[in-house]
Amino acid sequence: MDSLTALTSFVRTAETLSFVQAAQLLGISASAVGKNVARLEQQLGVRLFNRSTRSVSLTAEGVLLLTRTRPILEQLRDVEAEITQAVAHPSGKLHVSLPVVGYRLITPLLPQFSQLYPDVELDCDFSDRLVNVIDEGFDVAIRSGEMQDSRLQARALGPFRFVLCASPGYLAARGVPLSSAALITHHCILFRFPATGLIQHWELNDLRVTGDFQPLKTLTVNNIEAMVQSTLAGMGISYVPDFVVWDLLDQGRLVEVLPGSCIRESGFSAIWPGRYLSPRVRCFIDFLAEHWPVSRRQ
Repeated sequence: MDSLTALTSFVRTAETLSFVQAAQLLGISASAVGKNVARLEQQLGVRLFNRSTRSVSLTAEGVLLLTRTRPILEQLRDVEAEITQAVAHPSGKLHVSLPVVGYRLITPLLPQFSQLYPDVELDCDFSDRLVNVIDEGFDVAIRSGEMQDSRLQARALGPFRFVLCASPGYLAARGVPLSSAALITHHCILFRFPATGLIQHWELNDLRVTGDFQPLKTLTVNNIEAMVQSTLAGMGISYVPDFVVWDLLDQGRLVEVLPGSCIRESGFSAIWPGRYLSPRVRCFIDFLAEHWPVSRRQ
């Protein structure tokens, strides 16, 4: 950066043949311009200007340096202008990785985002597999839980909690459990994580001694949508993220079982590689953070 400052001072002085005018163009003092040029001359080991009390003129080496560096500085100014324009008007393809269930939260937001940033092309990959954000070329990923890769940066988007729920028909036929222990006698729908094959534990507040609660199962699935549909069909009680069933609970198509008994809370975050955000990534993450849905059943 010091070399660039010195070159800029040299070029402006060479163009105006005046340290004073160069200083005015650069917004610094004439002495600072003189020091920058002197430092450049010392670095190169040549004299770039012939100086007298009345005038400044280029040496042969100065002419050569001006010829070679002026186009470079003009290109740098063009790049700076392009970057400034890109920040003001983000554009280009944005490759996003999202969990399958994320469509419930994110898809409704996309039309507004596209209206605000019409030049950003979204390429959304909905998958529950553990993608490698860096190696697979994703610009940003939306994930729940803790970040495992220290090479990634993260920004929290919004929390969610887990709830137990069942259909009114199931509860009418089998009865409403009044305690976590009573779940042992109920049909329960369990979730198997696609990436690991592990069964998700039910973490309930009156079973803190044992930590995780594993009820008897009537059905195991590895897809949240299948779990929701099976719960609606009256196959049993399920343990699901609250945002998945907000609407169904509001509509009365599902009923929350043992309200307040689930202690598990988590949250979604945007993660991305590197410390610096491109304008299109920044605007996407800022937009999600501002518009992320808040639970209506807190």
